[in-house]
Amino acid sequence: MNRQDQIDKLNSIKEFDICIIGGGATGLGIAVDAASRGCKTILLEKYDFAKGTSSRSTKLVHGGVRYLQQGNIKLVMEALKERGLLKKNAPHLVKNQSFVIPNYKWWENSFYGVGLKVYDWMAGSLGLGPSQLLNKEETVALAPNLDQDGLRGSVLYHDGQFDDARLAIHLAMTAADHGAVVVNYMSVEGLMKENEKVCGVIAKDMLEDASQSSAYKIKAKAVINATGIFSDSIAKMDDKDAEPLISHSQGIHLVFDKEFLLSDTAIMIPRTDDGRVLFAVPWHNKIIIGTTDTPVPSASEEPVALKEEIDFVMQHIHRYLKKDPSYNDIRSVFAGLRPLVKSNSKITSAISRDHHISVSDS
Repeated sequence: MNRQDQIDKLNSIKEFDICIIGGGATGLGIAVDAASRGCKTILLEKYDFAKGTSSRSTKLVHGGVRYLQQGNIKLVMEALKERGLLKKNAPHLVKNQSFVIPNYKWWENSFYGVGLKVYDWMAGSLGLGPSQLLNKEETVALAPNLDQDGLRGSVLYHDGQFDDARLAIHLAMTAADHGAVVVNYMSVEGLMKENEKVCGVIAKDMLEDASQSSAYKIKAKAVINATGIFSDSIAKMDDKDAEPLISHSQGIHLVFDKEFLLSDTAIMIPRTDDGRVLFAVPWHNKIIIGTTDTPVPSASEEPVALKEEIDFVMQHIHRYLKKDPSYNDIRSVFAGLRPLVKSNSKITSAISRDHHISVSDS
């Protein structure tokens, strides 16, 4: 997938059926779907593919255990189905990851055990393995770094782990294989209109010398705004009075050496002080611990972890590990922003994770 070849192809096509703005997981997925159906498709990404939210995840393709706790059965069913399909479609990028939920109170084993049996049942034939109740000795054998003081046992369950950025690159390559034009570092600067209807976009090559840079006028029968956290800025190109649709929520992850887990089994902490879950997951001979859910006022290309978010993760992981990591043990930190649909809730963790599609008058 050569970028210059893609630009040459862009120049050779007079009008596209679909122009997609945004080269994250959603935009690239749309490109694969559209191109595989025979539509003349172009996708434009201002930075690199998966630059934003799509490369800042916990590296899990999960069915949404915590959404089950919230009673969002529809979302869990959809997520479990998609998890199973992704494992079938991309076995080189998705693998089965086992987790333990440690239990320190008498009622937790039964409570989480029943919930995860429901989770297994909902996954059906696309399940990755049955959940099990483990005693203290079995738990320590799988997760030797857990704090054993007061430990009663755990529930073992299975979810998926994947390489988020790698999946995005493979989606881009698959879209190109189906004939789509897929160009990164191509910024959409405006929308073209005829008779009050959007008929294409005006784009700028971010890699060209500023003095030589010329606008690309790309005609398309339909334009799709799949820019995630930047969706509102594209919507305002269409209608300067468009109401903001996005609530931005930041999640961070801390990366530590493997010595703090010493196992291929991940740990899931079922309830943090703000009602979320926290994961400690093995990843490329390190461990990733996260995540948070912090409202932020606006979108940023390079979100930065807040001190209170780092403190929050450290405080919670100290409650569960035998050997507590210090701040000096943090090898790296990464932050990402979730594009959540605005709601009346002041707590971003309570805002729905469902997809939202809106069609503008133009």
